[in-house]
Amino acid sequence: MGTLALETEIICSLDYVPLGLKDPNKDYLGKPRVLSLLSTLLERSVRKNERMLENSQTKDVTTVFHGLRAPSLSIQQYIDRIFKYSCCSPSCFIIAHVYLDRFIQRTNLCLTSLNIHRLLITSVMVAAKFIDDAFFNNAYYARVGGVTTAELSRLETKFLFGVDFRLHVNVQTFRKYCSVLKREAASGFIERSIQVCGMEESCTNKDDSVCPQSISR
Repeated sequence: MGTLALETEIICSLDYVPLGLKDPNKDYLGKPRVLSLLSTLLERSVRKNERMLENSQTKDVTTVFHGLRAPSLSIQQYIDRIFKYSCCSPSCFIIAHVYLDRFIQRTNLCLTSLNIHRLLITSVMVAAKFIDDAFFNNAYYARVGGVTTAELSRLETKFLFGVDFRLHVNVQTFRKYCSVLKREAASGFIERSIQVCGMEESCTNKDDSVCPQSISR
């Protein structure tokens, strides 16, 4: 499934211009709006989940996606970095959004500041491999994300099993997720956070080079 096929079918519409998904040839003026909208949604979800965990005095379940400390790069900075160096299509971030929801629904994971960065680089990489016509190997994405190649490969395996290898996203689902972000772009208000966690249970680089320090462990 290539980017061109996906974008020709659903992204050519003017409805998707506010998200920056209009051009499959990546001829963008500045960064696509989807990046800032998705980062705002994720930041809101992280704050909501961490407040919920604190108020309920529930201890978060540690997974392979968790670090010991939150990375110094914000979610917005991290998403911008992934887009800048991975050369993936903007559609990958919508697909990654879908994958994150599927992963959370199946695992009851809470999005927090300790796991969101690893989940982001993993989900975007998986999305790029699935929908883009060209993509890099794990070693390159690991450098972009600030983790080792071995760790990213482990995260990828865990993530794929977490979504039950359900990587196909149909047009209706893609449009639904775009519509959520489009309404936010029009209103300036995030009306929906990513799936709230189930209660059952650092990338620092001032010169912005392609090889950051590792995510805090």
